[in-house]
Amino acid sequence: MYGDDATIRQILTAAGDTWAVVGLSDNPERAAYRVAAKLQRLGKTVVPVHPKAETVHGEQGYASLAEIPFPVDVVNVFVNSALAGDIADQAMAIGAKAIWFQLGVIDQAAYDRARKAGLLMVMDRSPGREIPRLALD
Repeated sequence: MYGDDATIRQILTAAGDTWAVVGLSDNPERAAYRVAAKLQRLGKTVVPVHPKAETVHGEQGYASLAEIPFPVDVVNVFVNSALAGDIADQAMAIGAKAIWFQLGVIDQAAYDRARKAGLLMVMDRSPGREIPRLALD
């Protein structure tokens, strides 16, 4: 298990309200789109991060984490596992407090690096499923 209930709850309730969602586009058929909407309903500010830098759910998008001109609390990662480790390193570089790898996004080395650096980390889970499971909605 890559994230116990206490860690999941801490990220969702106490890690901060600014969530960069890497891989978020304006495609409503994608899981990232739906999860971002659920995070907004929970009171989070969602920052789309996608090469197209699209505005999604009314929020300005950025092409990379490094381009975001304000602090980010949590980085939620919707990319292929092969790319996730680099995103985790970027999240640490911008000072994020937590990293969340979505369902199917697994990189054990990145998980270990983030935890060793003191970040909260969840892997292979979805906040879209965890929010109702933990009765946080």
